[in-house]
Amino acid sequence: MRLPLGKDPRESNEIHDLLLEVINHLDAMVAYWDSNRVCVFANSAYLEWMGKTKQEMVGITMQELLGPLYSQNLPYIDATLAGERQVFEREIAAPDGRIRHSLATYIPHFVDGQVRGMFVHVADVTPLKNLEHDLRAAKTEAERLATHDFLTGLPNRVLLMDRIQQALSLASRKRRQAAIFSVDIDNFKKVNDTYGHPAGDQFLVEIATRLKGLLREGDSVTRMGGDEFIVLVREIETLEQAKALAQRIVDSLRAPLRIADDVVVCSCSVGVALSSRDGMSPDALIANSDKAAYRAKRLGKNRYAFAASDDAI
Repeated sequence: MRLPLGKDPRESNEIHDLLLEVINHLDAMVAYWDSNRVCVFANSAYLEWMGKTKQEMVGITMQELLGPLYSQNLPYIDATLAGERQVFEREIAAPDGRIRHSLATYIPHFVDGQVRGMFVHVADVTPLKNLEHDLRAAKTEAERLATHDFLTGLPNRVLLMDRIQQALSLASRKRRQAAIFSVDIDNFKKVNDTYGHPAGDQFLVEIATRLKGLLREGDSVTRMGGDEFIVLVREIETLEQAKALAQRIVDSLRAPLRIADDVVVCSCSVGVALSSRDGMSPDALIANSDKAAYRAKRLGKNRYAFAASDDAI
């Protein structure tokens, strides 16, 4: 170090010691590597992160220190020793096995126009990465809650409307029809009144599971609220297929269900609307399937009815 004229060398040594202390207290790795990629200096964080002593660090090569990481860092090392500053992210395994996410900066050291080595600064950005992960998870969960029922995990009305529109477009292109099945649980209020709302919630979760088990990939079940569900089938080829699925829904929900120490047998009323004859909009299909479900209920429950015909079983 060149001393300014009139400066006491002892003062210079104090500044040098102070700077060294500051560097050693940084919560980031700071080091200097010569052009042969040999460590000349490494601060305390370097020693801690890499699990080395000062004697082990000074004189070690980058390849010896980094091991498997060396090949990943090599392009940045080569570019820095060629005179280009490098900034990049990488993962570093701590001695205890933990993974640190780091932001590394490699700065070429020029002397008389020649690169004589490189300054290295590596900051621990693990807290930021963890925060980023938590924020992404929170965003994903918020989006899920906005489009799914909190109790059953089924898609809610918001997502249903979009899926019906997609199904209608597909049915139009393939000259087939989409189908909506409105499923209304008969006498569900008695379950809540008899066993309490927690048991009623368990009951609804089981109903959702049974309905999902009846469907093909691409079809979906939605809980509209309370004890009302909607089944969307993207492609129905014949009226007989629609009747068969409606009957399977009735039969599946009629199977005994255990609540607490009792076995409960419920039933449902199902209304069916087909896009070819009951409307080509989500709202129209839902409204017509709802009307059909109420008709099935008036006819005695535990059955299905179609919206645009006298079919009721």
